[in-house]
Amino acid sequence: MNRPGQTKVNDMLIEMITSKVKEIEEKFDQGKGLAQDDSNTSLLKSQYNHINHLDLKLDEVTASFKSEFNDLKNEFALLKKDIEVVIQKALNKNMVLLIIVMGAFLTLSKIIDKF
Repeated sequence: MNRPGQTKVNDMLIEMITSKVKEIEEKFDQGKGLAQDDSNTSLLKSQYNHINHLDLKLDEVTASFKSEFNDLKNEFALLKKDIEVVIQKALNKNMVLLIIVMGAFLTLSKIIDKF
């Protein structure tokens, strides 16, 4: 199964290079000299492997960042709820205090009116 970003063409190219690299390795093992094309093909295979490895690492890092981002997102959601609760409690407390002060003011004004 192909990873994201990988295609059947990529697979076909690496298979073509791999078979050629095997031929080059056999030539080298037999002590035969390598042509410039042989060296280039070996280098190409090596670079493809390196890019593939970096691509896998990038996928791991991206997955890790996504996980950390989701964790932060959840923490902010909890923090938002906590702040909303604190604000609501403060509003409720201020409202009760306001009602008490208004009640006391009305009571005091009624007492003053009777005199």
